[in-house]
Amino acid sequence: MTSPEYTYPEGAAAFPHRGLVGIAGLAPHEIWFLLDEAEQWVELNRKAQKHREVLSGLTIINAFFENSTRTLLSFEIAGKRLGADVVNMAVATSSVKKGETLIDTAMTLNAMHADAIVIRHASSGAVQLIADKVDCPVLNAGDGQHEHPTQALLDALTIRHAKRAFNGLRVTICGDILHSRVARSNILCLTSLGADVRVCAPPALMPEDIERMNVQVFHDFDAALKGADVVMMLRLQMERMEGQFIPSPREYRHLYGLSMERLAKAQPDALVMHPGPMNRGIEIESDVADLAGVSQITTQVEMGVAIRMACLDVLTRRGRKAEGWA
Repeated sequence: MTSPEYTYPEGAAAFPHRGLVGIAGLAPHEIWFLLDEAEQWVELNRKAQKHREVLSGLTIINAFFENSTRTLLSFEIAGKRLGADVVNMAVATSSVKKGETLIDTAMTLNAMHADAIVIRHASSGAVQLIADKVDCPVLNAGDGQHEHPTQALLDALTIRHAKRAFNGLRVTICGDILHSRVARSNILCLTSLGADVRVCAPPALMPEDIERMNVQVFHDFDAALKGADVVMMLRLQMERMEGQFIPSPREYRHLYGLSMERLAKAQPDALVMHPGPMNRGIEIESDVADLAGVSQITTQVEMGVAIRMACLDVLTRRGRKAEGWA
């Protein structure tokens, strides 16, 4: 499914980055390269035999300093399907809880000679800090309110499978934009690929100067939905909120919840997406979330495994070739 809009160099020059800390800084053809690389793994994951030995002999550490279900499981499955030894770091019982600094933790991980480290952390910039201290590729599985690059890539892969192209595609992202690293990475990714992105939220949940990210800003959800090709809903991140951001969940649902009635304002073939976990009955109604042929929520999960397999494969190639493994 290589796009005529994006051609990329051969070999390692197609994606020259040492790690994947964010979408920021990636060229459009580098994003497209990762999407193309994921296609082989989409196909593999739909077969009965899903195992390859591409990363045999390599060790992947999933260091999740913040709770996760989907992302952690997705990265673990991705690594194991590629044949790697995957170790999940139990941060709740680690030395971090005993007061160890993030830099000391990075040095400890580096001393274990992992071949790639996947990191999720509650603080923006923490992943980059660790990436600067270790010798192996680092993949950002979400850091604070900063970025969640593999989520944006899997969302782009989901959209590409359904819509084929991005130029002129109207994507409405609605919800807690202020606290959402998913929103930030998706904005960077989708605008880079040529989509027209709209963001919608109550004023208190809209970042200042977000217009600088080349998006249209809406506070009226009905207006933001008009003619949309893709509707991406976000949950309210109560755990990141200090103070009163919304009057009540009931009021939020009334103004910003996606119902069948509201969805009718979008294009007839519009897609509905959500990164999860969902707050059913608040930002999205169950009949919309489960609407066959429209809701892409389970497809997003499927694409997540494939895109993470692609990222692990691509980022470890240089090391594998140096060792004569690939």
